[in-house]
Amino acid sequence: MTRTSITCSIAAAAALALVQPAHAQDKTFELKLAHWVPPTHPLQKALEDWGSSVEKASGGTLKFKVYPSQQLGKAFDHYDMARDGIADLTYINPGYQPGRFPIIGAGELPFLVTNAKGGSQALDAWYRKYAAKEMKDVKFCLAFFPDPGSFHSVKKKITVPGDVKGMKIRPAHATMAQFVSLLGGSNVQSSAPEVRDILEKGVAEAVTFPWGSVPLFGIDKVTKYHIDAPLYATTFAFVFSPTTYNQLSAAQKKVIDDHCTNEWALRVATPWADYEHAGIDKLKAAGHEVYPLTPDQLAEWKKAAEPLQKQWADNVKKAGNDPDAVMKELKDSLAKFNSAY
Repeated sequence: MTRTSITCSIAAAAALALVQPAHAQDKTFELKLAHWVPPTHPLQKALEDWGSSVEKASGGTLKFKVYPSQQLGKAFDHYDMARDGIADLTYINPGYQPGRFPIIGAGELPFLVTNAKGGSQALDAWYRKYAAKEMKDVKFCLAFFPDPGSFHSVKKKITVPGDVKGMKIRPAHATMAQFVSLLGGSNVQSSAPEVRDILEKGVAEAVTFPWGSVPLFGIDKVTKYHIDAPLYATTFAFVFSPTTYNQLSAAQKKVIDDHCTNEWALRVATPWADYEHAGIDKLKAAGHEVYPLTPDQLAEWKKAAEPLQKQWADNVKKAGNDPDAVMKELKDSLAKFNSAY
C-alpha cells in the first residue's frame, strides 16, 4: 500500500469516526417505566412505544422495562418514586395528592375540557411554563388527559346535583372530591384498581371515572347508571427521575428531551382517548342505562360547580401565582387546540 493510500485510509477512518453517534460510547441503562393500571390498559402500550422509541434513538444504550399494576409502588407514590429513583419514568395523577400541585389542578375543574386529544396538547403546552417550579423534585416529561369522565352509580340514578346529597362516592381526584363534598356527599378514597371492590362491598355507591376504564377495571359488573356528558377531566403526567437523568450523557439526555414533548403528549393520549370514548357504546351495548343531561340539568350542574373555581384560585394564589392569568392561559390554550367547553 502506498503512503498516499494509507493516508487516505486513515482520513476515511477518521471521518467515519466523526459521523458515528455519540451514544456508541455511552453507558447502557435499563430504564424502569412504572405505572399502576393493568397491563391490558392502553397506557401499557403507550409506555412500551415510548420506551422502544427511546431505545432506538439512543442506539440501544437506553433500554427499558415496563412495570404495570403497582409493581414498584402504590399509585399514590409514583411521583415520589421518580423523585427518589425507585423508578426512572412514572405515570402520575397529580390529583391523588390534594394541595401538592395546585396549578395543574386547573385541568380537573368540571366543564372545562371537551375532548382528550386537543385537550392533552393544550394542557401540556400550558403547563410547561409552571412544571419546573410545581414539580421541582422531578424532571417533568409531559402532561395529558384521558377522555373526560362522568358519574357511574350502582343503585341510584344521578341526574341533578341534588342527587349526590347523602351518597358515598369515590372521586377521581381532589377537585371532584371537593365537588362531592360541596354537593352534600361523602368521599371514599381509593386508587383505581380498588374501585370495584369498594363498590361491591357497599363502601361506595358511585364513582367518577372515564368510560372505557369502567369495564377494564370490572366496574361495569357493579354499576348500572351513567351520565352521558363530559363532566370533568383528570390530569396525568409522565415524570422522569432527576437522579437517572443527571447520570446520562449529553446525547442520552437529548434523547429523553426529544421524547418529552407536546407531540409525545398527543401520541400518549390518543390511543387512551379512543379507548375511553369507546366505553360509552360498550356500556350501552351491555344494557346499562346511559343517559344524557337536558340543557336545564346541565346548567344546574355548571352552576353547582362554580365554587370550585374560587377554591382553585385561592390555592393558586397561596402558591404565589395569579389565578386569573393562569386560567386565561389555560383557556386560551384549550381554544387553540379546539378542546374548550
